[in-house]
Amino acid sequence: MTTLFDSLNAQSNAIAVIVPGNPALSVSYEQLCAEIISFQRKLAALGIAPSSAVSIALPNSYAFIVAFLAASWQRAIAAPLNPAYTQSEFEFYIDDLSSAVALVPQGAYGEDAAAVRAARKYKAAIAECYWNGSEVVLDVKEPGKLQGKGGVQLEKARREDVALVLHTSGTTGRPKAVPLTHRNLTRTMKNIQNTYQLSPADRTLLVMPLFHVHGLLAAFLAPLASGGSVVVPSKFSASEFWHDFNTYKANWYTAVPTIHQILLKSPLPSPKPNIRFIRSCSSPLSPKVFHELEKTFDAPVLEAYAMTEAAHQMTSNPLPPGKRIPGSVGIGQGVEVAILDESGNELAREKEGEISIRGENVTPGYINNDAANKSSFTSQGYFRTGDQGKMDKDGYVFITGRIKELINKGGEKISPIELDNVIAQHPAVAEAVSFAIDDEMYGQDVGVSVVLKDGHQLGGDELKIWMKDRVAKFKLPKKVFFTDIMPKTATGKVQRRMVAQAMLKTESPKSKL
Repeated sequence: MTTLFDSLNAQSNAIAVIVPGNPALSVSYEQLCAEIISFQRKLAALGIAPSSAVSIALPNSYAFIVAFLAASWQRAIAAPLNPAYTQSEFEFYIDDLSSAVALVPQGAYGEDAAAVRAARKYKAAIAECYWNGSEVVLDVKEPGKLQGKGGVQLEKARREDVALVLHTSGTTGRPKAVPLTHRNLTRTMKNIQNTYQLSPADRTLLVMPLFHVHGLLAAFLAPLASGGSVVVPSKFSASEFWHDFNTYKANWYTAVPTIHQILLKSPLPSPKPNIRFIRSCSSPLSPKVFHELEKTFDAPVLEAYAMTEAAHQMTSNPLPPGKRIPGSVGIGQGVEVAILDESGNELAREKEGEISIRGENVTPGYINNDAANKSSFTSQGYFRTGDQGKMDKDGYVFITGRIKELINKGGEKISPIELDNVIAQHPAVAEAVSFAIDDEMYGQDVGVSVVLKDGHQLGGDELKIWMKDRVAKFKLPKKVFFTDIMPKTATGKVQRRMVAQAMLKTESPKSKL
């Protein structure tokens, strides 16, 4: 398996994809591959040649799956985008990659949707893409820059071709374009398959968006490469999750902690499904939620650690009988993991430094960003994750914070993740996010945003008094903000900077201590 073309068994009659509905769409590997080739021909007829960027602004759907794989098979670059982006956001991403075409949902062109307007501005072709019951349609509305360039030949992917470009979330500035080759992707797919012993007997319910590396690699491509199957609802729905899980006989899922917590608050399914394992990734999972998940669903919870630049997974806790440690993201999975100091020297076990990795799954480097490449890759070939952490004697990795998110209070470095986990233990707290706030005396101090559980009350002074016995005095928050909804990204991920900006912007006597 060296390319996405090689990753699917085109001769298999086993079920590859199920799309819930009435009736549900059930597609075999043979049918899926035939549909991908058919769509690849449509892309070639439009003029999609090797290295053409195909922006895919579609929700989770069979159309997305076919379009993504067909683009990669054609040696083009698939560039999935969040369908909920604003026009200016679409403009940035379409312009940044000089996209040849933007694929939008059925009806989007008539509505003059944001993605349509953005594509038109940069002369990308515009095509509605959808399943009509018998085929995935490519309905070209405007040929844009592809006018007169159609009819290129059908291609076969090569392992060093860039198959996918995703952008980092831009927490430190302008989003960086991350190219991932077929070799990067298939290496991660194999790593995930090995970590969780995925086989044709496994079926997952996909709840993460396919425009995110978590959903695309861990919940979709890796299961298909193992010969298993994927249930693909259009979006995560707490009220439908367990119905779909039981109806379509799924036996595992992967999600962010936000989704796990939502499911813990939802009515338990009857009968309780036999879950082989639950995977958590993309954001820190508190030990409290870890234990609640295992107790509630009678399944091992395996926290993993991933980044876009690594084509997703880097470390994971192993399946039983392997040791899984609450609060740890596990051990390296098909990658070399090292803790480095500022000079790039490897530190001893239990010493804190920057978590760094090296492996075949790691991007060859950001597009047109020499400065970021210079700062992110060491001369030994390690990629610096930007996360601070340590490794215990058994090789288990513990993340102590984002290096640029650490709170530096007069020289004392405070891990916001540590504070989050402490505050989450309070019986009235549903969710807590700590962050740095400016302080005249110390440079920075501690702020925390708190969402209370329904029916509970808590004051900032009360929380501080409760925390005094649990953290050092210098870690106590200077300001406590109470909010009904914690700001998150489209994938349910907390960005501390975004939370801090939202809280500080809306300071009021009600929300500020």
